[in-house]
Amino acid sequence: MLVHRIRYATAVTAAAAATAVLLPLGLTSATAATATTSATATHHAAKPTIVLVHGAWADGSSWSGEVSRLQHDGYTVAVAPNPLRGLSSDADYLRDYLASITGPIVLVGHSYGGAVITNAATGNANVKALVYIDAYLPDETQTVSDLSGKDSALAPAVTDPTSVFKLVNYPGAPTGVYDTYVLPDVFVRGFAGDLPPATGAQLAASQPPTSLIALGEHSGPPAWKTIPSWDLIGTKDKIIPEAQQVAMAKHAGARTQKFNASHLGIISQPGTVTSFIEKAACAEG
Repeated sequence: MLVHRIRYATAVTAAAAATAVLLPLGLTSATAATATTSATATHHAAKPTIVLVHGAWADGSSWSGEVSRLQHDGYTVAVAPNPLRGLSSDADYLRDYLASITGPIVLVGHSYGGAVITNAATGNANVKALVYIDAYLPDETQTVSDLSGKDSALAPAVTDPTSVFKLVNYPGAPTGVYDTYVLPDVFVRGFAGDLPPATGAQLAASQPPTSLIALGEHSGPPAWKTIPSWDLIGTKDKIIPEAQQVAMAKHAGARTQKFNASHLGIISQPGTVTSFIEKAACAEG
C-alpha cells in the first residue's frame, strides 16, 4: 500500500509540475491538463524492453548486431545471462532476471536459449511476446537432444559424444556429466555454414562450455501456451534442421518466417533478425 501511495504522490507531483511550466506560457489549465494526459498516454505506449537470450556454446556477444540496431530504433535492450548449466537452473536464473524489469517485455531466444525462455516466461504477465530464432520450442517433458532430430550435426553425439564434443570435467558435476565443447570442425561446418571459415574458427575457439545436463533435461510447462510466439527459421540450419523447426513452430502455434541462414543467422544476418524481432514487438496480441 505504501508503494502505491508513493507512486500516486509522484504522479500528482509530476502533473502539477507540468501545469506550472505550461501556464506561464499562456496556456489555460484545461490545455495544460490535456498536455499532461497526452504525455501520460505517450508514456504508456512506450516500447517494450527487448531481452535477448543466447544459446549453448555462445555468449551475449552473439547478439551484438541486433543490439546496435534495436538501440538505434529506440528500444531498451538487455542481453540476459545464460549460465548453460542445465535447463531448469538456467530458466530459474532468467526468471529472476526478468523479475527485475518493469513494464512489457519481448523475450527472444536463440537455439538452446529458446528452451530457456520457454520455461522462464511461464506465468510472467510482463512478457508480451516470445521470439524464437533458429531455436528450440519444447513442450513439457521434451529435451533439446530429442528435438535436434536425426539429421542434426549433433545427432552422432547420442551414440558417441566424443564424435561431436570435447568432454571436460567440472567441479560439482554429477557422475557421468561433463562440460561440452563443440569440436572445431563440427562447429565451423554445423553452426557457421554461412560465415567465413576464419570467423567460424574464431567462434569455435572462444566458445563457452555447456553442461550435458542442459542437453538432456526435460522441459517444464511451456510459456508459448499462453504467450504469443514468433519463430524465425533458418533454411540452412544444420543444428536444428528446417523440418524440425517447422514442426516445433506448428505445434506451438507460432507465427513463422523463414530466412536463408545457417544456425548462426543472428550473426550472419542481424538486420533480418532485428526486423523480425521488431515485427513481434509491434504486433497487437
